[in-house]
Amino acid sequence: MSSNLLSIDQFFTLSDMKNLLVTICIFSLLLSCTPSKDTATVELETTLENQEGTRQIHLDFHTSEHIEDIAAEFSKEQFQEALKVGNVNAINIFAKGHHGWSYYDTKVGKMHPHLDFDLMKAQIEACREIGVKVKIYFTVGYSDWEAKAYPEWVQKNKDGSSQFLDGIKDVGPNDSFDGWHYLEPMGAYAEKIYLQTEEIVKNYDIDGIWFDIHTPWRVNYNAAARADYKAQGIDINDEEAVYQRTIERYETFYQKTLEIVQKHKPGISVFWNGTTAEFNSKMLADFKYKMFRFNTKLDLEDLPTAWFGYDVFPWRSKYFAATGKDIVAMSGKFHTAWGEFGGFKSKDALRYEVASMVAYGANINIGDQLHPSGEMDMSTYENIGYAFEYAKKIESYGVGAQHLATTGLYVGGDKPALEGAVAMLVQNQINFNVVNLLDDWSDIEVLVLTSDGILERDQQRLDDFVARGGKVIAFGKGAFRDGKSILPIGATYLGEANYDVDYTVVNDQIAENLVRSPFLNYNPAVRVKPSEGTEVLARLREPYFSRTLSHFSSHQNTPFRLEDAPHPAVIRNGNVIYFAHDLDKQFKEMGLQLHRDLFHNAFQLLQTKAFVKVSMQSMGRVNLLHQPDKNRYVVHLLYASPIQRGKVRVIEDLPTVYDIPVSVDFPETIKRAYLVPSGELLTPQTNAGRLEVVVPELTCHTAVVFEY
Repeated sequence: MSSNLLSIDQFFTLSDMKNLLVTICIFSLLLSCTPSKDTATVELETTLENQEGTRQIHLDFHTSEHIEDIAAEFSKEQFQEALKVGNVNAINIFAKGHHGWSYYDTKVGKMHPHLDFDLMKAQIEACREIGVKVKIYFTVGYSDWEAKAYPEWVQKNKDGSSQFLDGIKDVGPNDSFDGWHYLEPMGAYAEKIYLQTEEIVKNYDIDGIWFDIHTPWRVNYNAAARADYKAQGIDINDEEAVYQRTIERYETFYQKTLEIVQKHKPGISVFWNGTTAEFNSKMLADFKYKMFRFNTKLDLEDLPTAWFGYDVFPWRSKYFAATGKDIVAMSGKFHTAWGEFGGFKSKDALRYEVASMVAYGANINIGDQLHPSGEMDMSTYENIGYAFEYAKKIESYGVGAQHLATTGLYVGGDKPALEGAVAMLVQNQINFNVVNLLDDWSDIEVLVLTSDGILERDQQRLDDFVARGGKVIAFGKGAFRDGKSILPIGATYLGEANYDVDYTVVNDQIAENLVRSPFLNYNPAVRVKPSEGTEVLARLREPYFSRTLSHFSSHQNTPFRLEDAPHPAVIRNGNVIYFAHDLDKQFKEMGLQLHRDLFHNAFQLLQTKAFVKVSMQSMGRVNLLHQPDKNRYVVHLLYASPIQRGKVRVIEDLPTVYDIPVSVDFPETIKRAYLVPSGELLTPQTNAGRLEVVVPELTCHTAVVFEY
């Protein structure tokens, strides 16, 4: 039978056969060299054992006596379903709220008048069944019914007026709500808290207790406090002595409360909210009395949308990480802040916030508020669940890890100066650590001192740092104490500025991407006289005169003179660069990019060592964590653009950025590099002694893991 098929030898010539064999061999070789999907990624860690709980909820329940049928719709199954949908593994639930009512079967306090069962017990049991850790919330500084029933417990100002939370005003035609009145935990009020604390820790299966509203910086002059001052021999007009005694009373309260908790539930966590706050200079100056030392872990309550913005938590996380205690980052699901029913932050904003918390080494806590009916809001937990699902993928690569940096920031007592310095660092993607509580500054190459300077008790540490070759950037008056320099800036102090504003003119050394014309400083420079050999990096122009009602020109500031002033704007003396302006404070208040870029150019003159270098737009963030127990470094990258909308900062869009260069220099030999959470392997290249990778794209967050 004839066939239309050709035989092999008819189809191929000998030459064709050779070519085919070569092609097959090359193709096989390529297949063997090209990673399959399985080998192009690594298997990531997805669980993290953690005593605190990595994905926490803070469930507010400040519920008025004017609302009836409290928790009538509570369902164990619905409560559990919400926590499951939210990917929650720990929760703070209420024993006592700001109205003063308790939500459990108490013999010491008063249960909410319209609650007819032990809600706290039911919530604890629901959590235990699904493996969720439980911490108990207990208010201290506010208790509305007790403030009314025992007015002698209310904190007083020296003039006898009551102290209350500012900003909560008004309501009915016959009754005005001044706000929550402050109660200091002393005397009879403290004794009652001790009894109620013992009642809770003895009778309930809990993992921790969370005491709220502690304001040791608020001085109290009520009758009990005055009697205490008198017994201590303290004149109430001696403000420092009164303040010191206030601190001592709080310390006694913390010690006694901690003893009660540890007697009945040794090992559970205890936290007093307010002890990690830095709301004023008294507390901020190295947290003068270190009230946070009594806590077994440290919760950092930062609501970036309505309170402090997105650049406060980074420095606070680094400051407190040096204590070695677990850090918990707190934000909220609300559009604004606590107490907002029906307010929702976008789920992508939540995703960014929880990614940031992990990136800075912290456990996550998102605030919610339970409806008086006791029914959990499922939309809230769907949004939180979306963010926590992402957190589950990355938490092993951040929570509890060590901060590592060659740039150090010293936290002084001026909050705007501090926040301005932080903004200049993070917007330039300069990875830094906060050095105040660090025992060892040996990793630090460049130390940034804000215009508030350094506490006198840390002066010797600064002297030692400079003596061993450490480099310093200092701003304004931060380089001086009582008119004398606290570090070798290469200049002597002449005095305050002559005029209300002045102008900077940069020299070539720090001119990159800056205008060469004189640019405005909204606060004038300290006048200094450079020593012989000191290098002037930027000159200064003064205005023709200070602007006054009778002496002015144009609409804003007086124009600059055409000749340089005898005192400079920026100088360098060896390893020290000094800015005569409070550039940090000005950047916080005015946000002039020229000021930020001027700082960065000067910083680059000093920095020769960096564990990590990253280049992104100004809203990009970088943080380096070290996990020595897992033989790896983790470079976290974040990108989002918060915008101010009305009174609130919102994150609405998460734009994707591409081809981000990441350069690292670690003492160990790096065996492999990959991305989290994708697991994609990267191919490092060596350039000038540093290892470099390129992150192909970034949406919200990713991390580069370098294993050694």
